[in-house]
Amino acid sequence: MGGVMDGRMDAPAQESPPFGTPLFDDPATRALSRVGVIDVGSNSVRLVVFDGAARSPAYFFNEKLLCGLGRGMARDGETPPRLNPRGRERALAALRRFALLAEGMALSSLTAVATAAVREAEDGEDFIAEVRRQTGLRLWVIDGNEEARLSAQGVLLGWPEAEGLVCDIGGSSLELAEVAAGVVERRITSPLGPFRLQGIGGGKKGMRRHIRGVLDGLKADLTGPHRRLYLVGGAWRVIARLDMERRDYPLTVLHEYEMTPKSVRKTLDWVDKSDPKALRSRTGVSAERMQVVPLAGVVLRELLKVFRPKSIHISSYGLREGLLYERMPQALRARDPLTEACRHAEAASARLPGFGRQLYGFLLPLYANAAPERLRLVKAACMLHDVSWRAHPDYRAEACFDNATRANLGGLDHKGRVFLGLALMHRYSTGKAVLARMAPLQGLLSEAERRDAEVLGKAMRFGAMFSISGPDTAGRLKYYPKKGVLELVLTPRAAPLFGEVAQARFTSLANALKAETCVRTGRTPRDPERAD
Repeated sequence: MGGVMDGRMDAPAQESPPFGTPLFDDPATRALSRVGVIDVGSNSVRLVVFDGAARSPAYFFNEKLLCGLGRGMARDGETPPRLNPRGRERALAALRRFALLAEGMALSSLTAVATAAVREAEDGEDFIAEVRRQTGLRLWVIDGNEEARLSAQGVLLGWPEAEGLVCDIGGSSLELAEVAAGVVERRITSPLGPFRLQGIGGGKKGMRRHIRGVLDGLKADLTGPHRRLYLVGGAWRVIARLDMERRDYPLTVLHEYEMTPKSVRKTLDWVDKSDPKALRSRTGVSAERMQVVPLAGVVLRELLKVFRPKSIHISSYGLREGLLYERMPQALRARDPLTEACRHAEAASARLPGFGRQLYGFLLPLYANAAPERLRLVKAACMLHDVSWRAHPDYRAEACFDNATRANLGGLDHKGRVFLGLALMHRYSTGKAVLARMAPLQGLLSEAERRDAEVLGKAMRFGAMFSISGPDTAGRLKYYPKKGVLELVLTPRAAPLFGEVAQARFTSLANALKAETCVRTGRTPRDPERAD
């Protein structure tokens, strides 16, 4: 059906070196610029336009309307379900607007899909025809298994290493899909959306029995065990936002927010006892979204009982991002989303695109025994070290921290965001006022992690200004942690570069490492492979 293909994805190939050929310059990748997706769901209708040339999705345009297309659809088994009349009217108005917006943006492609409400409603075909007449849009209706697959692909877009169960809740359905080794495996759909549950009798006990019975049947069709749940959908995101509020969590980025089953249950208990209006006021959640939280919460409680996960992860990526992933060439899918997004940011915003590679190679001796995940963050920091250079000097450090912790980056958990932000902040300044404002977020890191971020920041601060043509052309660092010595070997020609400012920044780096300094002049052979 159109741009949506059936079948299982191939497992990703081995990742290319982080400083290999930029794929966003490849014609097949550039074709992903301005990719539009219209998602007609049971609760919301949304237009998203991606600039998909980078591995992490960049949202060129994003607008939604909570229409409630599936709200109140009859479920008594006798009356055929029909789309909500008011929801239908609002959805058509939104689609007329979206069609004109898409036309004005000259998109390279536009795919419009509809899910559970339209596919199950007696007047679904009539709605599709009316959409075509009024807007010219061809609305593709996808079945539950395809919806589950695409949502799981959206999770893989942000988490290439994801392994567990993807749970996508919409207004009228709940889709489950198993992911492992970059592959979407078994998937299944169920009628456990909040709108469908409104007609279940027997009170809360009857509803819990109904949900538990459905989930027990679904579990029998899946392999398991499922140590991780990846939650997709607006209702889950609201619950995560409420969990943040209850915990007084310092970062409100929902993507890759992690919860424990115990924390989720505490939050759901707290929500049940709280005034919805007060919660909306504190969190900014809309009234329409808050209405589905109680039913979504009952489903989530039963999911935790049936599948017994160890951790729960929130994904802001779902079906729409899965459609973008569908269009990505395999070479782009196989790249690390964080690294590719940072490369793209450097190419677009840095004063000297490509300098990050040289800086990383220069600093690599400081990380001889570092774990791959730490090296990944060092690479990211080196590529991002200069992208905020246009900010006012007095606020550049804060801008760097805010950009890193709040940026739309895939493949980066919350601790990684704060580490990256703190390192970039130290790359520019470490004023007490700035550190004080960032203190709540820094609390997500251990003392050792905060110290490592400071070292990285001061290392970038020295390396970035040491030589404009590249620090690796002027000298080489040598670090002896057991001896507590940081050595800089200068090339004869580059010795004058090591002036007073450079000396001060080199000393600051050595102090952060608790090392003595040693500076000498000698030959420094180039090692172009070292940065890969």
